[in-house]
Amino acid sequence: MKAGRKKQVLTEKEGFIMNMLWDNGAMFVREMLEHYPEPRPHFNTVSTLVRILEGKGYVSHEVVANSHRFFAVVDKSEFQKQGIADVIKNYFNNSYKMAISALVEDDKLTVDELKEIIEYIEKKNPSSTK
Repeated sequence: MKAGRKKQVLTEKEGFIMNMLWDNGAMFVREMLEHYPEPRPHFNTVSTLVRILEGKGYVSHEVVANSHRFFAVVDKSEFQKQGIADVIKNYFNNSYKMAISALVEDDKLTVDELKEIIEYIEKKNPSSTK
């Protein structure tokens, strides 16, 4: 995403296209249509969604013959990290502990999963466990 540009939330349909581009690389709209389950949206619908993503700064294109091949300009892992950080900032008072607690409270995380997370943290930061 271009520096200085305000981040914008993606709709579910826009997210579907972003995942398609992250997973498959640059694509023409007609190629994107092949990845949709039936009933597939109309060509113009997908084209409009891609242009919206381009306007938001998540997608760009290159001209190939008389067509446009679209590609993601935002790295998926960076997008995920920023999205999580935004959710925690906006909905959990910037507390990762509150976010994890909410996941545990709603039975979204098990004790075993929490143990795996703790093991991961300990391996990543061995000095923090002393």
